[in-house]
Amino acid sequence: MAESEVRLIDLRETKGRILGVDFGDTRTGLAVSDIGRFLASGIGYVSPGGIEKTAAAVADVAREHAVGAVVVGLPRNMDGSEGFRAERCRAFAALLSEKLGGSVPVAMIDERLSTVSASRYLNETNTRGKQRKQVIDTLSAQILLQNALDRLKN
Repeated sequence: MAESEVRLIDLRETKGRILGVDFGDTRTGLAVSDIGRFLASGIGYVSPGGIEKTAAAVADVAREHAVGAVVVGLPRNMDGSEGFRAERCRAFAALLSEKLGGSVPVAMIDERLSTVSASRYLNETNTRGKQRKQVIDTLSAQILLQNALDRLKN
């Protein structure tokens, strides 16, 4: 863990809503918690193109929702190791923190199986094609944020 990296447990010291981010090269899914940090709700996605523009767009959303913290999904392999995608997500989280001026902590959360869970749910609800593409990133962000909220409670 890098020295400047915020741990999920450190978010217990923050107040207010939390923004969940499922960073992707094409679409970045977003979810926000309620003020009591009980429930995550998907709020859509951004797709401005490029890591810099995406970090700026997500920072705007964080300010718009007046969040007290942000969690970004960290894609790990099933054995716990990290690959290129994890490096890219860490770089995104660092850029996002910079865009927020360091005033809002940005933590990483293991997102293993969040996309799998989202896919399973969409299969069960028979969501297919274009409609599926429009919701899978948001749903993944919602799942990873809910996992973070549940971990913060325990």
